[in-house]
Amino acid sequence: MKNKEKFDIITKNLEKGEIDMDYKELADLIFPDAKEISYYEEKYPERNLPEGAMVVRVAPSPTGNVHIGTIYQAFLNRKLAKQTGGVFYVRVEDTDQKREIENGITQIIETLKKFDLAPDEGMINETESKGEYGPYRQSLRKEIYQAYAKHLLEQGKAYPCFASAEELDEMRAKQEAAKVRTGYYGVWAKYRNLSVEEAAEKIKNGEPYIIRLKSPGREDRKIKHHDVIKGNVDFPENDQDIVIIKADGLPTYHFAHAVDDHLMHTTHVIRGDEWLSSVPLHLQLFQMLEFKAPKYAHIAPIMKEDEGGKRKLSKRKDPEAAVSYYTEIGVPKEAVIEYLLNIANSSFELWRKQNPNASIDEFELQLNKMSVSGALFDIVKILDIAKTVISKFSAEKVYEKSLKWATKYDKELEKMLENKEYSLKVFGIERGNKKPRKDISKWSEVKENIEYMYDEKFAEKDQEYPYQVINDKESIEKILSLYIEKYYGEKDDKQQWFDKIKELAGEMGYAKEVKEFKENPDKYKAHVGDVSTVLRVALTGRTNTPDMYEIMQVLGKERIFKRFEKAIENLK
Repeated sequence: MKNKEKFDIITKNLEKGEIDMDYKELADLIFPDAKEISYYEEKYPERNLPEGAMVVRVAPSPTGNVHIGTIYQAFLNRKLAKQTGGVFYVRVEDTDQKREIENGITQIIETLKKFDLAPDEGMINETESKGEYGPYRQSLRKEIYQAYAKHLLEQGKAYPCFASAEELDEMRAKQEAAKVRTGYYGVWAKYRNLSVEEAAEKIKNGEPYIIRLKSPGREDRKIKHHDVIKGNVDFPENDQDIVIIKADGLPTYHFAHAVDDHLMHTTHVIRGDEWLSSVPLHLQLFQMLEFKAPKYAHIAPIMKEDEGGKRKLSKRKDPEAAVSYYTEIGVPKEAVIEYLLNIANSSFELWRKQNPNASIDEFELQLNKMSVSGALFDIVKILDIAKTVISKFSAEKVYEKSLKWATKYDKELEKMLENKEYSLKVFGIERGNKKPRKDISKWSEVKENIEYMYDEKFAEKDQEYPYQVINDKESIEKILSLYIEKYYGEKDDKQQWFDKIKELAGEMGYAKEVKEFKENPDKYKAHVGDVSTVLRVALTGRTNTPDMYEIMQVLGKERIFKRFEKAIENLK
């Protein structure tokens, strides 16, 4: 018999008062078109994966900017799936449609891609997905949830609840006055024991309702649970009759996640520890649905120091909580991921020191080695990691990344980088060495770090020359003049170049070696290093730059002499 026919027969019999209903008939009345759950059990069979393979997911809501915590969870899940030969998928939880933002799903997926965290299965944009276990968007799975809710109704494990908002408010007020736990449970669950006939009559009369779980739990009983990260944890049983299907026919998160994780064959649920208190309810749902529960691993949140205390990194208060922050200031994605791996396993830092050039794919992430308390967010650490990451990039990669960032965020830098051939020479300075330059931690620092290499930028500044030990005008002018007239050799290699600076130092009565100066400090006013500083400051306007020989090789004779002549003119 078709479901529509069932519904019509039940309704007619109700109207005649000729029916003693059972749970199955009540379930048919509420969900006349729902399929048998056997249909979905066959449609989504066990995955054919190697033993020990982890099937994991992130399940973000498209309700705003992507949080760094989402990237953290996605990274952990992606890494664990990869290292076990499993599956990482993205399931979008969009049942709270009032809070959904335009293109929210696309924003999530594009952000994951930017961090090389594209899923094996799941949504790939607002409407499309890949994989055999979809839909991967909860709002498109309504009929699935209703089938399983109907299954619970048929067994008397769920019931329709007709409590109005006013009734619920009144109940809460009474509970607060009596100083008892608030919620819909036990004697407070007004519609829990309504007969099926009474429930059917109310439905026939058009009274609004939701579907609640009929919890068998008791708060005075404990459950023991082993969390993969937290270890053994005891909880009171769940005794709340939670909502599983809302008035709009869509599920609550709790019910949807149980059905989805079962049908998608999720082996491990790795999520923030704000969900730890929900474990009793979630385990109860799996038990009542007769599903095998996944293993749970609750991650400690990323914390921030605040007025002497600690609090969770907040989207509302902290710009660095939003993933877009790192894109805007130009921190490479590789640095963010390395930092998150530092947070995840404390053993990673030592591993990285021992394997400075290895891919992070070679590091084995272990959930049971994750901290049970929240790691403090450290932007200084991220930028320090970023310096090392960028130092390993080729000049071509630094150029491409800088230009891509500048195109969106800094038009002045974009213009500076128009001459690719010259810019590659600039970025190539001190790159590829055993100890490469580490002066850039984010793309927003590039302009400041290289602008002295561009004549137009160098000339337009009201240049100050921060000479150090040798700072009298006469000595500075003599050093620069001698270098131009006598000591510059365009074809000198690095050793010949430095030997000539030593000769210049000796000619002016300075120590040719720093060691010689330290042994006889009273004999010399300065040493070869101080002479080099004069040349560096006149050349760049800075005391701290990458290798000066390489800078000179890029600038060339004519530009070097012009800069020294400008510095001499500035002395007058």
